[in-house]
Amino acid sequence: MKSDNMRNYIRRNNLTREDFLVYAVTDRHWLQEGETLCDVVEKALQGGATFIQLREKNLDSEHFMEEAKQLQVLCREYDVPFVINDNVQIALTMNADGVHVGQSDMEAGNVRELLGPEKIIGVSAGNVEEALRAEKHGADYLGVGAVFPTGSKEDAKPVTMETLKAITDAVSIPVVAIGGITEENTLTLAGSGIDGVAVISAIFGQKDIETAARRLHSVTQHVVSESR
Repeated sequence: MKSDNMRNYIRRNNLTREDFLVYAVTDRHWLQEGETLCDVVEKALQGGATFIQLREKNLDSEHFMEEAKQLQVLCREYDVPFVINDNVQIALTMNADGVHVGQSDMEAGNVRELLGPEKIIGVSAGNVEEALRAEKHGADYLGVGAVFPTGSKEDAKPVTMETLKAITDAVSIPVVAIGGITEENTLTLAGSGIDGVAVISAIFGQKDIETAARRLHSVTQHVVSESR
C-alpha cells in the first residue's frame, strides 16, 4: 500500500525492525512475457513486501542503472527501503538507500567509507563469527542462510536452526533468514529470533504475486511475534 506518511528517504537511522518483515529479492528469471521488473515489484509491494533488494548478475551497467532508478522511484512511493545487491558503485552513483554485500564482496567498513554514514548496509553471514564481525564493522542488518536448500545460489552453505538462533542471540542488529524459504516452511522458523524472511521465488515465482506477498507477510508476522 502506498504510504501517506513517507519518510523523506530511507536512512539507516530511521529503519525499524518491521521494515525487514518481508524482504523481497528480485530475479528476472521469473518474469513472464510482457512483464517488467517494476510490474512485478509493484505487485509485491501491494501485497505487503517491506524491503526490496535489486539483484542483477548479468545486466550491463547502463541497463542496471536505468532499472535501479525506476525501482527506487517505485519504492519511495511505497516508503519501502531499496538496496542494491553487491554493486556498491551503482548504489553510490544512483543514490540508493543502501547495498547488500556477501562475505566475498567488499567488507562492511569499506562500504561505509564509500557510501557515507546514512546509507543502509546489509551483510550475508553464515555463522556467529561472521555475524559479529559484520556488526562490528558497521552492518545495519544481516542476511543469514541458507536456512533451507535453495536453487537461487548454488554455493550457499546450510545454516542450522541452532546457528540461526545463536546469531540472533549474539547480535543487536536485525536478522533476516534467507534461502529456500516458502510460505509453508516459514512457520518452522518461529522461536529463532529473526526479524523477517528474504525470498525470491516465494513471491516472484508465484502466479499471483500480490497474494503470495500478502500471505507471506501474514505468516511472517506470526513467526516474528513468536520469536521475540
